Amino acid sequence: MYLQHFGLREAPFGLTPDTSFFFACSSYQEALNTLLVAARNGEGFIKIVGEVGNGKTLLCRKFLATLNQGERAATTAIGTQDENTATRASGKFVTAYVPNPYLEPRSLLLALADEFRISLDKEVDQHQLLKRLTLALLEFAGEGKRVLVCLDEAQAMPLESLEVLRLLTNLETEKRKLLQVVLFGQPELDERMKQDSVRQLRQRISFQYALHGLRSGELDRYLRHRLSVAGYSGETLFSGGAVRVLHRVSGGTPRLVNIVAHKAMLLAFGEGRQQVGARHVRNAASDTPEARRDWLALGWGIAALVLSLAGAGWLVWHP
Repeated sequence: MYLQHFGLREAPFGLTPDTSFFFACSSYQEALNTLLVAARNGEGFIKIVGEVGNGKTLLCRKFLATLNQGERAATTAIGTQDENTATRASGKFVTAYVPNPYLEPRSLLLALADEFRISLDKEVDQHQLLKRLTLALLEFAGEGKRVLVCLDEAQAMPLESLEVLRLLTNLETEKRKLLQVVLFGQPELDERMKQDSVRQLRQRISFQYALHGLRSGELDRYLRHRLSVAGYSGETLFSGGAVRVLHRVSGGTPRLVNIVAHKAMLLAFGEGRQQVGARHVRNAASDTPEARRDWLALGWGIAALVLSLAGAGWLVWHP
């Protein structure tokens, strides 16, 4: 690929949520601060909403990694039957990450029980399941630990499962809640929260944040940051024109930025060039279904208009 050509150790614009590439733009940093403050204050429900591709999963992983930063503790990863969950235990927080919460109530409770290493009979009913989870939460509280569950793609969670989580968050000591829940979801989550059946849960959300994409002034620093992490030691890989076009066609959405930037670098590599120009970005965007074609059409329309005016002017002065 182009790694050796540009002097890179690894691909700088991958789509996996690698926290080593986390870039603290204004929106990300504000969301992370909101999460940390809410978690350390022991709030029951926290909600983070963002459009597709705005980096919710990466933010979630960065949040979990930051939560216990500096604490000397072992980290344990436990998979469920479908390997869709992972748990981290530390000196202060016990955290669970559920990337696919499309589970009916009993399945969700079983997943949480597995996360918290609770031994259960195979035929346990929901009443006993809730009872065992309650006892485990009380034990964690007795050890001075806080329990926090992060649910990604929460807009897909059945309303009945959300209600079960609300009932679990009712458990509390005289000082604080026994369970905190962070919901990461697309804007559809807000629409679901408007339903009367979840109005009690809606009132429990004490902190929330709407995640936005990269601003035009942040994109150049975002590109430089990811290139630097990947090992790039040059000066400017993306020209100023390339950065401007990239923001227009991506709208600042990090996932689209990564897709188009990767393709643009491939095009520059194919031509043997050491810098990505605006032309490479336009060509890369034309091959990307989600890129904002209106900006591409506008750009070509303006170019055609300029050429037409130039031609008309030449005819006027050179009949």
